[in-house]
Amino acid sequence: MKVTSDLFDAYLNCPTKCYLRALRETGPGNSYADWLRAQNASYCNEEAKRLVDAVHSDECVIAPPEPVTLKTAKWRMAVDFVAQAHNLESRLHALERVPSESRGKPPQFVPIRFVFSNKITKDHKLLLAFDALVLSEMLGHEVSHGKIIHGDGHARLKVKTSTLMSEVRKLTGKIIALLSSSAPPDLVLNRHCAECAFQARCHQRAMEKDDLSLLASMTEKERKEYRSKGIFTVTQLSYTFRPRRRPKRLRDKREKYHRSLKALAIREGKIHIVGSPELKIEGTAVYLDVEGLPDRDFYYLIGMCVRTGDSVAQHSLWADSADDEKRIWSEFLGTLATVENPVLVHYGSYETTFLKRMRARYSDPPADPTGTTPTLAPSINLLSTIFAQIYYPTFSNSLKDIARFLRFNWSEAEASGARSVVWRHIWEASRDPAIKKKIVTYNAEDCEALALIAQSILRLAARQAHPENTHTDEAGVVCVDALNPLVNKWRRFSSPLGELEFITKAAHWDYQRDRIYVRSSTRLKRARPKAKTNPKSVWRVDKTIDCETSNRCPRCHRKGMKQGPVRPRFRQEMLFGRSSLRRRVIQYRYQPYWCSSCRQTFGVDEKLLKRGKPARYGRSLLAFLFYQIIELCIPTRIVAECVGDSSDWC
Repeated sequence: MKVTSDLFDAYLNCPTKCYLRALRETGPGNSYADWLRAQNASYCNEEAKRLVDAVHSDECVIAPPEPVTLKTAKWRMAVDFVAQAHNLESRLHALERVPSESRGKPPQFVPIRFVFSNKITKDHKLLLAFDALVLSEMLGHEVSHGKIIHGDGHARLKVKTSTLMSEVRKLTGKIIALLSSSAPPDLVLNRHCAECAFQARCHQRAMEKDDLSLLASMTEKERKEYRSKGIFTVTQLSYTFRPRRRPKRLRDKREKYHRSLKALAIREGKIHIVGSPELKIEGTAVYLDVEGLPDRDFYYLIGMCVRTGDSVAQHSLWADSADDEKRIWSEFLGTLATVENPVLVHYGSYETTFLKRMRARYSDPPADPTGTTPTLAPSINLLSTIFAQIYYPTFSNSLKDIARFLRFNWSEAEASGARSVVWRHIWEASRDPAIKKKIVTYNAEDCEALALIAQSILRLAARQAHPENTHTDEAGVVCVDALNPLVNKWRRFSSPLGELEFITKAAHWDYQRDRIYVRSSTRLKRARPKAKTNPKSVWRVDKTIDCETSNRCPRCHRKGMKQGPVRPRFRQEMLFGRSSLRRRVIQYRYQPYWCSSCRQTFGVDEKLLKRGKPARYGRSLLAFLFYQIIELCIPTRIVAECVGDSSDWC
């Protein structure tokens, strides 16, 4: 089976999608995926027409039927060109032929790819590099660069494809291995699912398998680690959670995020709380939700829900074009000025980025008549409060999942951020007021859902402040700190003899297990890291002896050269007294010399040059050892162990 550019594009997004495309399966459909495919096709047709109009008719061909005559071609531009080489095939959006400036050199061919988005990602560059790879195999020489035409402004980007060739070849090899295998790849849900036609199919299969990829925040590395431990489902993962007592030094810090606790909350269908989450809204809460077009960095709708007591005021600031963005920002600041002590409450980092970019684009809020410049209202990100502290029984911490768990429903069943982008493009093309009303309603409902989640967090935080509410109750809330600590993995051993119970309990201690097992295992002894020598462990030197040596070679009597600085050697000696036996450490210092004629080192006794344990011991200590072995008939092993325990110091 050939690896085509469509399969390569699908593999960059998801291996399962590539496998299904190779089998020519059709998914149940996805309105956003269909719209995105239609927009890309329309953009490619428009850009191809622009290229054709810019070139003389004699120098342009459309879908050339004979790619074999590529080297002898006379055209300047080819549109919808199919390149084939071995088991690779790519449909190039356009191919530019650049004549050689000198004789004897072949012309250069530059692949061109059209991209609907205003922002270019690495996947777009890899697709262009795949086009260049197929074209290189076809021509017999490397195609070093290509072009990408993208966005509303028809921007051109020159890409050096030669730097991406190695990565493209690796991906191509993986695709070939995938298509040649009879077994489908592992099903993994990812961020591309919202743009995929197989979204409903894959989600249903994942729910049937209870796959770990249902947990949206889990990375591929974490999934592999869990699978290596035999954990393949969310239910299996839920049983691995064990509540533990935190050390005192970490009690003031936030607990890390536990995937197993999230799985436990999903299995039990209850909210699990870790620690004491806090949400302080000191002022009037202004629930903020912003809609925009990410590829343009354009924000067209600012939604605010202001709650003062029992009254609720909804503000929707709409921008028809990018020129109106500054106007709605000024209206937003003006609305905040009318609120007493406003506090912006939002969900996620999208609004945080919005506030930073607006302040950078249009400076700080304007000064009032008194000449003072007001500061922007403080903001609170609810997601940061929820993370690692409140575990809702949902597969992700998205606004939609948590709000639906709290029984909030949108008027549009399939409402999402991606769908709002589609609605905005449709409105820009048609200016239909019904589409605009649909977007504004969706944004207002997001603000209501945000307020509902904030109220839920406030109730949970207030509940944690009372000790009597730290156990599971009818509301379906569990305090993790009140659960039993880590359960002992050994069963309780009971015996009529108390000594046996004590021995069994002692066998579970980590101290004895580590020491006894390491001492009894030869392999672990070798693998055990050796302790580094520190100054405290070195014995004090009792005497220093400077060895007087001549700089004349003992063989040729020539003058030698100093070989490095003065070097020390240590010897352990035994000092025999009338009524005592003491150890002494003697340091010998000597200056070695090197003879260039004889090529040998001299200037010191050869015994001092030796290294190892035998060279550490002086003559008096060796005499004492021989006395123990020969005269006292003490076994050599016992004498060696005695010396090793008492005098092995470096």
